[in-house]
Amino acid sequence: MTSILCVALNPSIDIANEASRIVPTKKVRTRNQRQNIGGGGVNVARVLAEMGDTCDLLVMAGGATGEVFLDAVKKLPVNLHTVRIAGSTRIAFMVKDMETGEEFRFVPEGPVVSPAECEEARRFLDTGAWDYVVLSGSVPRGMPKDEYASMVRQLAGRNCRIILDTSGPALKAALDVGGLFLIKPSLDELEGIVGRSLNLEEAIKVCQEFIARGSVQYVAVSLAREGAVLVSAQDHLKLPSFQVKVGSTVGAGDSFVGGMLWALIHDYPVREAFRVGVAAGAATVMSEGTDLCRREDVLMLYQHGEDALDSAGLTSPRSVQKGRQP
Repeated sequence: MTSILCVALNPSIDIANEASRIVPTKKVRTRNQRQNIGGGGVNVARVLAEMGDTCDLLVMAGGATGEVFLDAVKKLPVNLHTVRIAGSTRIAFMVKDMETGEEFRFVPEGPVVSPAECEEARRFLDTGAWDYVVLSGSVPRGMPKDEYASMVRQLAGRNCRIILDTSGPALKAALDVGGLFLIKPSLDELEGIVGRSLNLEEAIKVCQEFIARGSVQYVAVSLAREGAVLVSAQDHLKLPSFQVKVGSTVGAGDSFVGGMLWALIHDYPVREAFRVGVAAGAATVMSEGTDLCRREDVLMLYQHGEDALDSAGLTSPRSVQKGRQP
């Protein structure tokens, strides 16, 4: 059985609401509130659970909000490992303007953690061995910006595949250490690393440069409405996005990672796992608020593509593409 560790250093309670219209100054009355636990590593664990698998989940949590968060995590089929912190777990919230369809997302920076709390999280990595380690999300204040790079060094030589989903200095520092299996930047995040705008051809070249120097084996770049591209040392695979009816985009990137990881642990080839990841991201976009993908939607999209969406009446009227690229 494949063993997995998902790490969430700065998790959250995610609250989503709807409003008829969002306007400044006046009270905006909301409805249809949804509440879920979130943060990159937590969302990956949620997707794995939905797909029928489990993992170890390391979280840092504290305060009254931390208790609410942990109570919710305990309902998941995960092996929970908690670093208790003095600060309070953050609350993120999103409001969808039903008139325009626009989402307004507010994500706090989160609590400050102490050096001792940081060290406890690092020590946990020495307590087990995993086939896959997912380092996903932001790092909390008080923790070094290169914390993920330190964890990558700590895991070096343990024969585990490290999947990293973060951005900015944290991503750059980890790439400098190298030895990663997969990273999943958006095109914007990739441009932030290299310090310039990139077209698709240039982005693929940058990714292959990372691969050539040993930083990472595979790079999955999100291209927003243009889909995503998987880059390896020899080639690349670009898939268009599924033109689904949009419920919410919250957690779509994390769901991509969770879906791709699920496929990998079930022995899908990497290119096919990438297809599953794209399907999982689209399935989450079909969901409302902070809900993530449903297993049946992921498998439907992966196996049958937009033809199945058409027959189910779930295709966006903007859809102009059918099927997948080979």
